[in-house]
This record gives sequence, structure tokens and C-alpha cells, in this order.
Amino acid sequence: MFSGDKKTVVGYLPAGFPTVDDSVEALVAMAESGCGALEIGLPYTDPVMDGPAIQSASTVALANGVKTDDVLRVVERVAARTEVPILVMTYWNPVEQYGIERFADRLCEAGGAGCVLPDLPVQHSLPWREEAAKRYLASVFIVAPSSTDRRVAEIAAASTGFVYAASTMGVTGMRTQVTGGDLVARIRTATDLPVFVGLGVSNGRQAAEVAGFADGVIVGSAIVRRLLDAPDVDTGIAEIRVLCGELADGVGALVGSP
Repeated sequence: MFSGDKKTVVGYLPAGFPTVDDSVEALVAMAESGCGALEIGLPYTDPVMDGPAIQSASTVALANGVKTDDVLRVVERVAARTEVPILVMTYWNPVEQYGIERFADRLCEAGGAGCVLPDLPVQHSLPWREEAAKRYLASVFIVAPSSTDRRVAEIAAASTGFVYAASTMGVTGMRTQVTGGDLVARIRTATDLPVFVGLGVSNGRQAAEVAGFADGVIVGSAIVRRLLDAPDVDTGIAEIRVLCGELADGVGALVGSP
């Protein structure tokens, strides 16, 4: 599903923002413009990791009445039009309320590749991981800069697909500088899985910088911001295409350099 042989840009957008149909079109545009994987957010009322841009987008989606079934239908519609892996980024409560086995079944049927689970402690994750493994779904957990070496090893051992390295403490959002090299090096002592860095990347230069020490870069707030700030959806999607192209070019330029 994921390999360290090729650098990957993972683009994030909440399902249902600005509308369900618009989110499908934006996600397809992201895949067409250089994203090698997609992370579809399940809007949630009490996020612990989301910064202002993603919170604003999720609030719009929730106001539109987006539910878990709608998110899974977005996965299905995007999977039908793209060939990149699609993960759902979700807090744990919606999955537990929906039913772990039922959610795993539906995600698999929709063509999803797995889940990013930011608030599910790995020591409590076995019920999900067992159901995910039966369906060949990835279980992606997040390592924070504050994680001890023992914790890094536990998270890496529980992860499949790739390990998500948070470049900084705090919530999602664009930053002028991107760090994470030391954390990626620590994770690599514990696993052979690819390590992707998220939180803070907003342009091609930063993506290229991260690609120098990680296997992939996850970009969310910068993409969401294009839609939030655009005068209309079509303009926002056009700007997303440009951004994703710049991110892919930045990573590709570095990969191809001597």
C-alpha cells in the first residue's frame, strides 16, 4: 500500500466541506494534482488535534448534517474515480458508536485503505486492529515529539501502512518552519514502515524539506484554507490543484536530485 521507495504527498480534507459533493470534487482534484494518498476527515464535535482551519471546515460539514454514513459514501465516490489509497482520519468515539466491525466492513466495501486514529491509545486499540487486519485495512497511529522511546516502539509495533510523525506539539495548522527529523530518526529505529510527517507543511519548499528526512508529507490545513478563503468553490478547487502540484513538485524535485 505504502512504500519508502517513493515519496508521498498525502492530502487531507474533511468530508462534507463545503458540501458533500464539493468535497468529492476537491478530493478527486487533489489526487489528480499529485497527492499519492488521501486522508478524508470524519467531522467531529470535540477534536483534540484539529487547528482553526480544520475546525472551521468540520463545523461547516456538521452544520450540513454530515454523518458517518455520509463520510463513508464520500470514500466510496472518491475511490471510484481515483486509484490512490484513501484513509479516514477519525476520532475514536464515532467508530465505537457506529460499531467497530460494522465500520470496518463499510470502509472496506467503500474501497478505503484504512484509518488514521489520533486519539485511540494503542494499548486499547486491539479490537479495532483485529477487525482492520481481517479486511487488510491500515491502522495508522501518531507519534508525538514528546513520546518516549518505549512509547515510540509501542506505537510503531501497532501501526500498519505507515507511522504518522507529528512534527510539533499542538494542533494542526500552517507554520513557517517544519521540524521532525529527529523524531523520524527515532521512529525508524523501531520499525521498517514508512514514516510520514504531518502538521505544519504548507508549500512545496517545506514539502521538499520534509522529504529529505521522511517518506511522505501530510498536508491538511493549507488545503482546507484554500477553500475557506476562496470566493467560490470552483476557485478554491483550482487553487487546491495548484497547491497540490507544488507539493508534489517539491517532493519530486528533491527525490530526483543527485
